[in-house]
Amino acid sequence: MMHFRPLMSALAVALTSLAPAMAPASDMTTGLSKVDLRPGWRMADGTHMAALHIVLEPGWKTYWRAPGDAGIPPQFDWSGSQNISGISTEWPTPHVFYEQGMRSVGYQTEVIIPLHMRAAEAGTDIKLSGHMQIGICKDVCIPAELTFAATLPPSQTQPDPTIAAALTDRPYTAREGQVSGITCEIEPAQDGGLVLRTKIDLPSTGDPEHVVVEAGNPQVWVAEPDSMRDGGSLYASTRLVHVNGGSFVLDRSQLRFTVIGTSRAVDIQGCAR
Repeated sequence: MMHFRPLMSALAVALTSLAPAMAPASDMTTGLSKVDLRPGWRMADGTHMAALHIVLEPGWKTYWRAPGDAGIPPQFDWSGSQNISGISTEWPTPHVFYEQGMRSVGYQTEVIIPLHMRAAEAGTDIKLSGHMQIGICKDVCIPAELTFAATLPPSQTQPDPTIAAALTDRPYTAREGQVSGITCEIEPAQDGGLVLRTKIDLPSTGDPEHVVVEAGNPQVWVAEPDSMRDGGSLYASTRLVHVNGGSFVLDRSQLRFTVIGTSRAVDIQGCAR
């Protein structure tokens, strides 16, 4: 049986030059082998691409942005940063695991998470200061905390091949994945919440196919969908419930569907009627 235990320690990763920083082994939370903040490069459009590189000890795993029923969702706090007008994470394609009969979505061995940021004042240093909470699991799940900082100068323009490789290892867009249509039916559930039934028209991504549904609202819990393929269409049905048990409005444009197959994954945003 999986057990959860309190955070045992926090890992601080500091970066003040262009050399990637690695925390000493003695500072590591159980389950983590190495954490690097890769400084990346300033791109032609003035945005900056860096990355967080997490290496896990054998047998451990960590979670994707939508971790599933058995996972712990990652959380970022960039409030201590300077000269950043916006920052987004570019998640690589995850894998699906089953733990005690529950589905989780994440990574084994290691994960490189590209960080795409825009400077408030173009052509000047970005002072990145981040705090990340993640779950790492083996026989137990530990909510680990990572703290990291970096000065990212505009003079560094040489792309980092490690980050570039992580950027290519992402789900296809709906167009790239040849999605020709998606429709959703929404109705009240008998025991509360909403039932969402979805039909996605796309070629097979490789059997078995898993559908991950995100509501676009962190206060809405989404159950693991039941899914089946019929020719060129993939059908999925799930239930959505507000975490406080209250009513809510589901914005179709904020719904996000990720189909994860054995050969590829496809990211679909928004759903027509």
